[in-house]
Amino acid sequence: MADHGGSLGRARSLFAHAPEPWVDLSTGINPHSYPLFDLPATALTRLPEPARAHELAAVAAQAYGAPSPRHVALAPGTQILLPRVFSLKKPGRAAILGPTYAEHARTAALAGHSVVEVSEFSALAGADLAVVVNPNNPDGRIVSRADLLTLTEALRRRGGLLVVDEAFMDVGLRAESLCADVGQGGIIVLRSLGKFFGLAGVRLGFAIASEDIAQRLNAEFGPWSVSGPALEYGIRALGDHAWQEDMRSRLSAEAARLDGLLARHGVAIDGGVSLFRHVTTEHAASLFAELGSRGILVRNFSDRPNELRFGLPGSKEEWRRLEAALSAWSADASNRGGGVRAAASR
Repeated sequence: MADHGGSLGRARSLFAHAPEPWVDLSTGINPHSYPLFDLPATALTRLPEPARAHELAAVAAQAYGAPSPRHVALAPGTQILLPRVFSLKKPGRAAILGPTYAEHARTAALAGHSVVEVSEFSALAGADLAVVVNPNNPDGRIVSRADLLTLTEALRRRGGLLVVDEAFMDVGLRAESLCADVGQGGIIVLRSLGKFFGLAGVRLGFAIASEDIAQRLNAEFGPWSVSGPALEYGIRALGDHAWQEDMRSRLSAEAARLDGLLARHGVAIDGGVSLFRHVTTEHAASLFAELGSRGILVRNFSDRPNELRFGLPGSKEEWRRLEAALSAWSADASNRGGGVRAAASR
C-alpha cells in the first residue's frame, strides 16, 4: 500500500519528539466537517431500509446533476468502487493521467489491466480504460468537460471506458463535471462524501454511470451496501445546499489566507483547489522536516521530492502553529544564507 497522507502513525515514527497534538495538513479533507447530529437509534440497531438507499440515490442525483437516481450506484467509500469499476472492462491497457492519486494505478492492476501513467491528455485516446482525476490530486489541474467528452467519443468507438474521479469537484469548476453526461454511455464518474463534507470516516461514495452500469454495480454490492449512519449523513449533507454554498465561500477565503501566509515565507503556490494547495520548491525536504519536527504534517511525495501539498488548518491554534513553524524555517534558511525567498520567487 502506498502512503496517502493522513497517517499520524507514520508521522510519529518520522518525528518521534514532535509536540502533540499533531496538526494534520497532509490530506485534502475539509477541517470544518458537516455538523454532526444525533442519529436515529434504528440507524445502528436495524438493517438499512431499501427506501433510505433509494432516497439517498435521489438526493445524490440531484446534488451531482445525474440524469436520474437510477444512474447512481452507492458504495461504502470510493476506494471500494475502484476495483469493481475497473473490472467492468476485460483486462487491457489502462492509461491514467498523472501524476495523481496512486490508488487508481494499483487497483487497475489488481483488476488485470496493464497500467501506464501518462503526462499528456492526448495519450489517453489509445487506451481501453482511461482514468482522469478532475480536479487532479495533488496539483488541482482541471480537464475541460469538452475535452473529456471528445475523449469519451474516441474511446467509445473502440469499446473503451473513461473513468473520471471527481472527488474534489465540490470545490472545483463544477460546470466541468461529467455527471450529467453519463447517460450516453462510456463514462463513469466517481464522487465522494469524504473530502468536501469532511466526513471521510463515514465511508460513502458514488458511481454515476449509465443506468445499466449503475444498476449492475448496485446488484454486485447487494443489499445493505451502505451503513445506516452513512445513509443518514449522506441524505442530510447532500441535501443541505445552504451549508454547501457557505462552506465553498469559507474555504475559498481560507485558501487565499494560506496562499498569503506561505508567500510571506518565500513559498509560492503553483496549483491546488480550495481544500489543498500544491507547492514545488527545491526546499521541500527542509520545509517538510521543519514542520514535522514541530508537529505539523504536510503531504510529501517520495517519487517527487520537490513537491508538497498543504491542507487547510482547522482552528486558530493550528493557524498560529503553522505561522510560527514557517517563521522559524524561513529565519533559519536566511541565517544559513539559503535564499529561500529568492529561490521561491524565481
